[in-house]
Amino acid sequence: MPPHPVPLGFVFRSRAKEEKAPADKAQVTDSKQTRDPQAPKGRPTPKRSEAQTQRRSVAQTPTTRKEAAKRQRDERRVQMEKQRQALANGDERYLPARDKGPVRKFARDFVDSRFCVAEFFLPMAVVILVLSMVRVGSLQNIALLLWLVVIVMIVVDSIAIAIRLKKQLAARFPDVPKKGAVAYALMRTLQMRRLRLPKPQVKRGERP
Repeated sequence: MPPHPVPLGFVFRSRAKEEKAPADKAQVTDSKQTRDPQAPKGRPTPKRSEAQTQRRSVAQTPTTRKEAAKRQRDERRVQMEKQRQALANGDERYLPARDKGPVRKFARDFVDSRFCVAEFFLPMAVVILVLSMVRVGSLQNIALLLWLVVIVMIVVDSIAIAIRLKKQLAARFPDVPKKGAVAYALMRTLQMRRLRLPKPQVKRGERP
């Protein structure tokens, strides 16, 4: 018996139609899925708030060296203004590093709550300097004697302040580092009260 004839259409059927059909299906399937053009492939579309935040951060990023330098100057200016206000009102958040902390604050209040001989050093130094410039032997001798008296008074008063402050710090802050606090306080006594920074936050005679 002769073999079954093979349909010519099966042999000569174009492969292009077979390959085109899956491609068309894939296009139809992909067209149904909407994707944000800014979203990376393989990731979910970001929310509108997240997209706005990303765009805002990109917009705020300096693109040139000049813009970056300008932004740094502006940030430095803002930081300096905050620090200036903190030195006036005692805000701990923006004080310089040397003035921060409860130990340094107590040291400042301890000094500001009392009269210190050293804070009158500049006015007395001016008076003594004027007396020493007068070409009168007796006045020059008085000026020299005043120099010695002032120096001795400052030394004695500073020693007394240091001793009392050490005791107070040890009692109030037993487990807190206190290195440099006494020297910090003594340097503050050398400044006139109205010129001290940070500005005094306690009155004279008031306990810190």
